[in-house]
Parts: sequence; structure tokens; C-alpha cells
Amino acid sequence: MITGKNANRKFKLGMHTYTLHLSGLGESWGFQSEGRTYEFEKVINLDKLMDMCVEEGIEVIHMTLVDLDDDLSDEHLAAVKAKAEKLGLDLELNISFNAPSDPRANCTIEDSLEIAHKLGCKLVKYSTDVEHPHPISHSCMCPEAMEQMEKIVMDFKRNIPTIEKYNLKIAIENHCDLFADEVIWMVEQLNHPLIGACCDTINSLMLAEGIKECIDKMAPYCYCVHFCDNRVFADPDGTHSLGCAIGDGDVDVIEVMKILREKAPEELDTIDLEIELPLSSYTIEDGRKEEIDAMRKSIKYMHEVLDIGIKGR
Repeated sequence: MITGKNANRKFKLGMHTYTLHLSGLGESWGFQSEGRTYEFEKVINLDKLMDMCVEEGIEVIHMTLVDLDDDLSDEHLAAVKAKAEKLGLDLELNISFNAPSDPRANCTIEDSLEIAHKLGCKLVKYSTDVEHPHPISHSCMCPEAMEQMEKIVMDFKRNIPTIEKYNLKIAIENHCDLFADEVIWMVEQLNHPLIGACCDTINSLMLAEGIKECIDKMAPYCYCVHFCDNRVFADPDGTHSLGCAIGDGDVDVIEVMKILREKAPEELDTIDLEIELPLSSYTIEDGRKEEIDAMRKSIKYMHEVLDIGIKGR
């Protein structure tokens, strides 16, 4: 039984556009060669995605700069904002400082706050892309990482007046590059009611950190959640963590929601679905169909089993 301060509270159901990355949304992973970056063809644009989200019961779109098609003009941002408002959709902006795969997702704090404000976003999530030395498993709070984090904290502090001016919630993610304790350290150093954490429910594995341990630590600071489920297994080629529909993997997503409902602050009002299906074993056309199917299966599970979502049910 779910107990705690959020036991009867409803969360909006959001979706990270990366869920449909084979369709060209979110960002394209791992396509760089000889100084060039390659991306998947965009077969679903943001306009079409917004209509799809309303039809499927998604209430919040967690988007990246990639979804804006390199058009950051005031006119385009205003048009996106207007359509989202007309459809009753909330927008969140996902920003990287130095994405290892797709530089189109990168932006500074200063510029991203202006873009988010013009879009009418309620929250901006940041991947800090901090680099840890090897071996990674015991590198939490190491001097090399601390030096980078201190600079990032100072950068956020310089931008607090703008954050306050636009009343934007800020969430710093454990994006395959930060341990839970490191995210918490940054949030506590900033010590501001508009600044919290984004907990991705699978990323901790990249740093050899336990999923439950990570979520337990980060939940009290969470303003944003990337809600993922992966199948974890070993074969002769090694140990693998492959994305799948929510409820089909090895993450105890029911337990994750119990933790969030018990420990998360009031600032967490949305649970953002994210799926990263593997890139192999099917054609790009079949992969795109698999993404849509996994998205729909996840929405159904999150509505019916996890009781996430308010509208469109």
C-alpha cells in the first residue's frame, strides 16, 4: 500500500521526446564520423507530436532543442507555445551542456532560460555532462568531478535572477554522468526553492550505482523524473541494459512510484515517460513502429497500474 504525503496525489503524465528518437525526435544517439554528426530522419515533427500526445493521453511534452528544427526565432517559439496552450499541453525543456552524441541538444544556461520562457515552459532540465576518471565505480565526488561541478554551480548562481524573473523550475539530472550524491551536492549548494533534481530511473547503472539506492536518495529533491524501464541481462557479449515498455523490464516501477509518492516534494507534478529501444535487430521502419507500440503500452500501464495521469483517461 502506498503511504506518505503524496499517497493520494495525482501526477501528470509527460513524455520525453527521446522516446521517439528513431523518428527523429529528442536526439540521435551515436552517429558521429570524421567530424560529422548524423541524425535520424525526422518523420514526426513537433506539430504532429503535440496532436499525437493529446490523442494518446500525454499531458506534458519534455522536449529538446532538436524538436525545434533549428528554428529558435521568436515567431516559431511563440507558435509552439500557442499550439501547446490551445491543446492544453505543458512543455518542459531538456538541455545538455556537452551532449556526447548530438550537439544539437547543447545550450548555455543563459540562452536556454530565454528559450524556455518564450516557449512557456514550466521547467528546464539540465544534463551537466561532467566527466569522471576511470575506474568510475568509486569516483563519486572525486577532485576531477568536483572541479567541474563547482564551475557549473557558479554558472547557475549567476543565472538565478533570470530563473526567478521567469519563475522557472530547474532540475539537474543524473544523466549517466553524475552520482546521486553529486546531484544532491549541487542542489544543496544552490539552495534555492526553484532548483531541484531530475532522477532518471535507469541512468545510475552507468556509474555502477544501485537503482533503488539512487532513487531513495534523490526522491526528496526531485522536481522532474525520467521514468524508464530496462531489461538487464548477461550473455557471452557482456552485460546489457536495454530499454523497453514500462512494466516489461527489470526496474521495479511500482516500488519506484511508492518511493516518489512517499518522498518527492510538491514541486514534482509530472512523471515523464522515457523509452530507449535498442538500435539493432530491426529495420528503421520497423523500429519506428516498435517505438509507437512501446509508447502506447507504457501509457496504458502508467495509467492503469501506476495511476499516473490526470487528463485523457
